[in-house]
Amino acid sequence: MDTQSPRTSNFDFSYLLCSSSFSSWRIRKNMLNKMLACGKVYISESRNRAALESIEHAVKLFSEAAIVNTFVDVPYNRVGYTVVSRLTPKSLQDSCPLKDATFAMVKAALDSINFELHSGTHPRLGVVDHICFHPLAHTSLDQAAAIAKSLATDIGSKLKVPTFLYGAASESGRLLDSVRRELGYFKPNSGGIEWSGGSKLVSLPLKPDSGPIQASPGKGVILIGATHWVANYNVPVFSNDIAAVRRIAKQVSERGGGLPLVQAMGLVHHDGVTEVACNLLEPSKVGGDRVQIEVERLAKEEGLGVGKGYFTDLSPDKIIESYVKLCSS
Repeated sequence: MDTQSPRTSNFDFSYLLCSSSFSSWRIRKNMLNKMLACGKVYISESRNRAALESIEHAVKLFSEAAIVNTFVDVPYNRVGYTVVSRLTPKSLQDSCPLKDATFAMVKAALDSINFELHSGTHPRLGVVDHICFHPLAHTSLDQAAAIAKSLATDIGSKLKVPTFLYGAASESGRLLDSVRRELGYFKPNSGGIEWSGGSKLVSLPLKPDSGPIQASPGKGVILIGATHWVANYNVPVFSNDIAAVRRIAKQVSERGGGLPLVQAMGLVHHDGVTEVACNLLEPSKVGGDRVQIEVERLAKEEGLGVGKGYFTDLSPDKIIESYVKLCSS
């Protein structure tokens, strides 16, 4: 059904001006014409509610920034936050709400979580395992990278945690995957399926981009980067056979000769369920549907059942929409 434009003479514009839907539409339009960016902040903790509340409260001190999505995974003992803020050319040169809010989250996490007491079936390198900035709306990747580099400098110098840059924030453009491999990210240290205790990296195999050259066992290290949108898509496999699920993950991933632009690993999730956890590096080209089909095919060859996969974050459009709602409420 065709709809009329507000410019049409018989459109009841006075009513639209009074409607909340028009107000939200106008805010969304304005947002899309502005520079926005989001940071995905991954914390190695899900069971300490007081610590998480402290981290979430830290963002509320910055009016321009907001957490639009929180993904809590108790079996992995891991939480992913998506923080969004408006940007201005001046904020990229001086203080930036997104950077400042993220720094406050990192500080709150380091103050309230002891990495030496952490354990879970998802790999991690520190209390704050990983932060990635993504451009939204009219923001460029270079602008997101500038935030990442500035944050890494602040964390290294002020909080004394080794930080490593990747993606557009790194001079060499090195990939997150390659930095993780050099730091031993993918090697479980407990029972072949779990990561437990603080950092064992007495001497770091890589020189940090910022911060001390040795990691504190209670804090670990932090990886910080900037990339275009990356989606996380996990597929549950109904089996405790971690070897079989790791075979599936390897065959799904580009590294193992599988789907292009897909990284995957097999991780124990909870009783009777092991997951193929995937990073979709360009989800507009290779999305969750293709990954789902491929995991189902490979699992069938292994004689295993598969559940419906899920994304751990909102899409960029939904992130903007959520931010708009928070700004208009």
